[in-house]
Amino acid sequence: MDYQTTLSDALRTLENEGRYRVFADILRHRGDFPRATFYTPEGSRDIVVWCSNDYLGMGQHPVVTEAMHRAIDETGAGSGGTRNISGTTHYHVELERELADLHQKEASLLFTSGYAANDATLSTLARVFNDCVIISDEMNHASIIEGIKHGGGPKRLWRHNDLGHLEVLLKQLDPAQPKIIAFESVYSMDGDIAPIGEICDLARQYGALTYLDEVHAVGLYGPRGGGIAERDGVLDKVDIIEGTLAKGFGVMGGYIAGSAVLVDVIRSYAPGFIFSTSLSPVLVAGVLAAVRHLKVSSDERVRHQERATTLRRKMADAGLPVVMCESHIVPVMVGDPVICKQVSDDLLRDHGVYVQPINYPTVPRGTERLRFTPCPVHTDDMMDDLVKALDQVWTRRNIRRAAA
Repeated sequence: MDYQTTLSDALRTLENEGRYRVFADILRHRGDFPRATFYTPEGSRDIVVWCSNDYLGMGQHPVVTEAMHRAIDETGAGSGGTRNISGTTHYHVELERELADLHQKEASLLFTSGYAANDATLSTLARVFNDCVIISDEMNHASIIEGIKHGGGPKRLWRHNDLGHLEVLLKQLDPAQPKIIAFESVYSMDGDIAPIGEICDLARQYGALTYLDEVHAVGLYGPRGGGIAERDGVLDKVDIIEGTLAKGFGVMGGYIAGSAVLVDVIRSYAPGFIFSTSLSPVLVAGVLAAVRHLKVSSDERVRHQERATTLRRKMADAGLPVVMCESHIVPVMVGDPVICKQVSDDLLRDHGVYVQPINYPTVPRGTERLRFTPCPVHTDDMMDDLVKALDQVWTRRNIRRAAA
């Protein structure tokens, strides 16, 4: 076996398909985000970041950074162990209480990432509920899919946000069989939003639990940042909520929230939780400050929504193929992986605009796109410069402009 050749061939396949990913080496400017420095072998230059998941800029907020400074002075750098072996600090306990309160649930549990939370929770529930079938929206992202696979139980796919198809699948199942409906609130590639209340009503009618991924909504929606379920007044209908601490809250980590007994089962049975070193208390302190701040401040959310609406309008006025969705996500369709990467490179090299190409398997083939995430701190001038740069690149490369 020629191992190196096989490895090289695997990479060459990605390169030929236009799917080989290149990391951008950047350094964000504290207090001046979304500006950052981009490093290359030839030198460095200043750029504007347009694809950050730090949606509200909370990773730069003084209330967050000051809390982290205090925590490192108080506790040092790391947690020192797993949650069961010396790694549960008072910061962890306080944050889990705040997150449970945020979602009006009895308990919550911290993970090192949203991916880890989905993988560990769904796979564990599939094993604990013997012969549990998980019904998954076809547009669910990778961590949900992997969690379902690792559970090893039966699964069904339902057409994206299609309540009729979901009910057809539910009717086909034995009423006594345990079942979980797994779906997201905001789908981050198209920016559309699930009908959470109606899905939960079907779940109750057919005896299923609901598992709602709110990673692209927590902090961003609802009076206290509790996500789309809070915004829509249906928190009480959702059984299990999963969220991230790395997007709306601006730091790192993930979590679930639900009944006390469910959280205790995941805490007690999930290998991905049991054997992982806990989050650094410095990170947890920052998240704790962000959650508490966003529970009482809506300024960031209001500005964020306005910025997304404004950018979408400016792009549409320029004849760019922007997807007109109801959330804060602003996708611009390209439809070819190679061209998508070329456009991203053009924008970064020639215009100081950093946005990543989104290609398969993140999105279906033929729907490659640029995904813009305007933050409260993006100015009108930055938006005008961006739209001008996009217009020039679209014209130079003769890319389709029809609206998606």
